[in-house]
Amino acid sequence: MSIRLSVVVYRIVLASLLLSLFLQPVLARAEGFGPFPVRNFQAFQQMVLSLPGDRAAVVKPGTVDVRLELAETASIYNETSPQNNITVKFETLRSGLFLRYGAMDKLEFGLEVPVLYRYQGFMEGAITATERATTGLNPARAAFKNSSFLFNTTRNGQTIMNGGPGAMGLGDTTLMSKYQLLMEGVAMPAVSLRGAVKLPTGDQSAFFGSGSPDFGLGLAVEKLVAGRWILYANVTGVLPTGTIAGLGLRPTLSGLVAIEYLWSENLSLTAHFDFYTSPFSGTNSAVLDHGVTESVLGLSYRVAPRFLWQAYAVENLDFVRGSAADFTVSTVLTYRFESG
Repeated sequence: MSIRLSVVVYRIVLASLLLSLFLQPVLARAEGFGPFPVRNFQAFQQMVLSLPGDRAAVVKPGTVDVRLELAETASIYNETSPQNNITVKFETLRSGLFLRYGAMDKLEFGLEVPVLYRYQGFMEGAITATERATTGLNPARAAFKNSSFLFNTTRNGQTIMNGGPGAMGLGDTTLMSKYQLLMEGVAMPAVSLRGAVKLPTGDQSAFFGSGSPDFGLGLAVEKLVAGRWILYANVTGVLPTGTIAGLGLRPTLSGLVAIEYLWSENLSLTAHFDFYTSPFSGTNSAVLDHGVTESVLGLSYRVAPRFLWQAYAVENLDFVRGSAADFTVSTVLTYRFESG
């Protein structure tokens, strides 16, 4: 997808926000829905732990959140060098079941179990039409126009990762915790410490998991400003272990900044800027070694008092060095069970 398409989308959202300044409904309580549970969806880097975007506030004791996320990611790469040959064209549907439990006033625990499905996908036509109408067809997409599915990675003449369409398998399970260090005040933001452990439950043969545990630690910050705007920030460090396809792994650093506009108690618009460093290093492959830079745009809507629907899109920016996935769309459904 092109950056020009992102500009058009952002202009539409900006117009909506400007309109909202004149048509503001009454807002009885300013409580946001938080950043979207975005993480690094890059086809190779997603095998290493990547914590989803999250707010600093924790759920109340005894509360259980049940969340289902469906994320469709289009990936396309065509890299040829004396050392590496990477030909990728496929889409991955990531179905994640997430459970969150409020254990104490300032402490919550979470569990996420993903299932991944790699196939030809359905976004090719829309992406191709958009690129042709804006900045021109992606060179990799032009080269692979007669191929519906490609997945082959060789290094020094040896195949290290490959697969065919229709692969489905369990991904790596993640255990998470969050402890709120600071409560939000007039001038003070809310701040929480986040921890995570990735368990190697993923299907290694299909390259849906790394086969080794990973450990993550980070901070989440949020602050309400000007009555209807909420600012969020996450920063996370991850220590991976083991190897992937014989490639060594290094610690990663990721971060996001997000802003949410509360249209009403039940509806908000949110935009992100996200960055992830790569767990791979020294492979001399831009696809593997380089970081991922992306923008995110979407909405959150409270369908019922305990039922939240969210939808967002992730656009590849690539202006750092970029090996990001081409485009991701996602929908998230969350139901909250409250004690008492």
